[in-house]
Amino acid sequence: MKKPFTIVVFTENKIGLLNRVTSTLIQRHINIESLTVSESEFPGIHRFTIVILEEEEKVQKVVKQIEKQVEILKAYYFSDEQTAFAEIALYKINSASVAKEEGLKSLILKHQLKELSKEGEFLILEKTGKKEETNQVFEELKPFGLLGFVRSGRVSLSKMIGSFSGHLQEFELHSKEIITKYN
Repeated sequence: MKKPFTIVVFTENKIGLLNRVTSTLIQRHINIESLTVSESEFPGIHRFTIVILEEEEKVQKVVKQIEKQVEILKAYYFSDEQTAFAEIALYKINSASVAKEEGLKSLILKHQLKELSKEGEFLILEKTGKKEETNQVFEELKPFGLLGFVRSGRVSLSKMIGSFSGHLQEFELHSKEIITKYN
């Protein structure tokens, strides 16, 4: 049965690597639901956060395939229950709606929307939360003159302790052993 999985890939920052990782998914006919790339907590190491909807057996295989690539340091996959995750969404609303509609003010309070920018003719609001929450706000804002909408990809952290940091320590220890052996 297909369900959402978050694949987290720790990489070197090399040109073309993202293309190779996404090509691995495409070759296996796996659609990407969300993709976020950023620096990680480790200097010089980047993190790809990829959300897919797939069967776990297929996810296991694709993660192993991704890890075989040279610049990939480590790849993991997690179910939604194993991660803490959120997205950010921005909404552009007609400023006239804000002034006229009391319902909009209560909606802003109800969903804890943050005012990001107030320009002459429009207001930009922010919502952080799960996809279902940002979609609900989107639907509720439509009647108020929604002029624009964008949602980020998922950002996520594993609820498990020390996944990549332990691997990185092992990698550094192994590297030192190899350097010592050949010097």
